[in-house]
Amino acid sequence: MRSLVVALTFVVTPALFAQSSSVYRITHTYTLGGDGRWDYVVPDPPQHRVFIGRQNRVMVVDEDTGKLLGEVTGIDGAHGTAIAEGTGHGFATSGNDGTVVMFDLTTFKPLGRIPAAEDADAIIYDPASRRVFTFNGDAHSFTVIEPAAGTLVTNIPLGGKPEYGASAGDGKVYANLTDISEVVEIDASALKVTRRWSTAPCKQPVAMAIDRAHHRLFSGCRSGVMAVSDYQAGKVVATLPIGQGVDGAAFDPATGDAFASNADGTLTVMHQDGPDAYHVVETVQTAQGSRNMGLDSTNHRLFVVSAKFAPAPAPTASNPRPRPTVLPGTFGLMVIERAPAAR
Repeated sequence: MRSLVVALTFVVTPALFAQSSSVYRITHTYTLGGDGRWDYVVPDPPQHRVFIGRQNRVMVVDEDTGKLLGEVTGIDGAHGTAIAEGTGHGFATSGNDGTVVMFDLTTFKPLGRIPAAEDADAIIYDPASRRVFTFNGDAHSFTVIEPAAGTLVTNIPLGGKPEYGASAGDGKVYANLTDISEVVEIDASALKVTRRWSTAPCKQPVAMAIDRAHHRLFSGCRSGVMAVSDYQAGKVVATLPIGQGVDGAAFDPATGDAFASNADGTLTVMHQDGPDAYHVVETVQTAQGSRNMGLDSTNHRLFVVSAKFAPAPAPTASNPRPRPTVLPGTFGLMVIERAPAAR
């Protein structure tokens, strides 16, 4: 395990810390370093830590200090992490080989590998059914895992390419289907698709968050829109503008604020005026590539990750849209919090 030096290596100007009129502000930055790209950021509130998918591993970070606590290794194409409450087990998708790595939540040691399907990506735990669900992008399916034993239950087709999902806690699980711009509802006990609806005018839904009290889903779309759905009625009830390149969404029930983290270096903050009424509060400047985010709703902290990038290589016939490479050692974590109320 490498020691972690607290420093700022991606560009966050001092002005960002002096946003006196902002509701939310960056309060801490931590350099985590290491090579490779990243994906989902998953807080673990009871243990005050954050799991970050990082190409060939999952980084586990203390959310209070930014200290690297350990890593889950043996992953080929890290994406999401799920924490199965009461089992002592965590689960991390290994997208390049279509598997899920089960690991010990105390030692982070891998305990087994479970077959899923091609492009195993997002993964969540549903407490109602006590099952883990992976959403397999290229396979257009979801995988169900029994978390205590770490065994495969089944694979079910979805009829579209899933991205992130959410558990309603009432026996239903929801997921975005990005290629056909739909939300799909899954019965977590019967293990079948029960409903689906369009997210139009929101196109390419990827990120998802949930408001269980008001039965609302938030789908962040690559078309620069957040779609809010009434998941009991199965329809979109509101849309809001967000930044470009969204990949993270969250909703804080205590504040009524919803969030979208965007690759263009912005965090869109929205407020719920009522179940069907919302407005954009502000756009917080973060850093280029800050598209992934997690929320700890117990302390209302947002965790956003990014890095510095080298210039993208020249396009070729085989790779017409090459991605820039991450500069080694520049990967870092930003903590964003609500500013104290003025007295």
